[in-house]
Amino acid sequence: MASAAEQLAQSFNLSAFSKATELKKRIWFTLGALIIYRLGTYIPLPGVDPVALAQMFSQQGGGLLGMFNMFAGGSIQRMAIFALGIMPYISASIIVQLMTSVSPTLAQLKKEGESGRKRLNQFTRYGTVGLTIVQGYGIAVFLSSQNLALTTGPFFYISTVTTLLGGTMFLMWLGEQITARGVGNGISLIIFTGIVANLPRAVVQMFELSWNQQQFSIWFVFALLIMVAVAVGIIVFVERSQRRLIVQYPKRQVGNKVFQGDSSHLPLKLNTAGVIPPIFASSLLLLPLTVAQFSAKGGPEWLNTIVASLGHGQPLYLLLYLGMIIFFCFFYTAVVFNPQDTADNLKKHGGFLPGIRPGEKTAEYIDYVLTRITVVGAAYLCVLCLIPEILISQFSVPFYFGGTSLLIVVNVTMDTVTQIHGHLLAHQYEGLIKKSRLRGRKG
Repeated sequence: MASAAEQLAQSFNLSAFSKATELKKRIWFTLGALIIYRLGTYIPLPGVDPVALAQMFSQQGGGLLGMFNMFAGGSIQRMAIFALGIMPYISASIIVQLMTSVSPTLAQLKKEGESGRKRLNQFTRYGTVGLTIVQGYGIAVFLSSQNLALTTGPFFYISTVTTLLGGTMFLMWLGEQITARGVGNGISLIIFTGIVANLPRAVVQMFELSWNQQQFSIWFVFALLIMVAVAVGIIVFVERSQRRLIVQYPKRQVGNKVFQGDSSHLPLKLNTAGVIPPIFASSLLLLPLTVAQFSAKGGPEWLNTIVASLGHGQPLYLLLYLGMIIFFCFFYTAVVFNPQDTADNLKKHGGFLPGIRPGEKTAEYIDYVLTRITVVGAAYLCVLCLIPEILISQFSVPFYFGGTSLLIVVNVTMDTVTQIHGHLLAHQYEGLIKKSRLRGRKG
């Protein structure tokens, strides 16, 4: 028989949504905040030559620059105040997470609950400021060296760094406000909005190449769209897949009553690392190509050799790309999930895995299972990211159809829809409680 929660979930309809006033306010707040973000991507930095910038980006818009421009919603192409986007905050948060596994002090803060989490968030904000200043200064130097600035000098450097710092800190604050007062994770929704905003233009561009310039056949375009739809279905299936370890709790006695032992499960996601491995691997591999593009013409012979070997579709590039994805899958999974801590928590609360001794043996078994499912998750990411790389290099398919962008869009969509369902479920529970109270008063 279906549970009460499942019955309520099956009864979702438009009338239930229309009565959820709090949810509607949260959705409108989220949409308003994302509109403000999109408007900010069209406000240019002071002192930048837009014509020279557009010409430069048309020639060097691939590689790492194109990927970051996608994440920033096209603001790098326009060199807007949100050019750095939210990437410094994400980089700082990843660095803090990595440091918690190295530094005993930070690891202790992580275990202190809410107060420790606030301290770690404060460190993340400080790291965001530092990274933004460094990256902003790098952008100012680049604009000045490439003759993209109308005026050069200390004032241009200071104004560029200050403007980019203000834009990134505003986006960080806006993301936190969306998380607290809106629906979904604010940081993820900002990245999601930047990708989706440029997706229609990429689709139109692909149809123009097929229809006007005859670069693609119309059947190839439809086959590509079907492939994207299949990839979305695979992402949804794998991201929701779990390996559930049965957890048993023994009988316990409270006073004169004896309670039967409960059983639960420990869910282990098939892809624990999420979208972090493809992003890190792409960034590291595309860095030499971007440096060579930004350097003077010609350059050292060894740099040209490296760039030629690490071009899209080259065997060395694909091998290193897949190797880095596998490495970061295992590395990031080891950072975010500690089998020893999980085994200690189970032992502390009296839980155990059937047939496995609590403590060290439980930690070893969880690590064994986690390693096996991480292999499957890494293979899934490799296939998902390898096919788009081949399409991009061999058929010049727009970068927005890559595996990383699809992963981000599908994951954020699923998380947001789950939160909306949660709010609707809570609203229906509140309605049932109010009705029961009214009936009790009448009785």
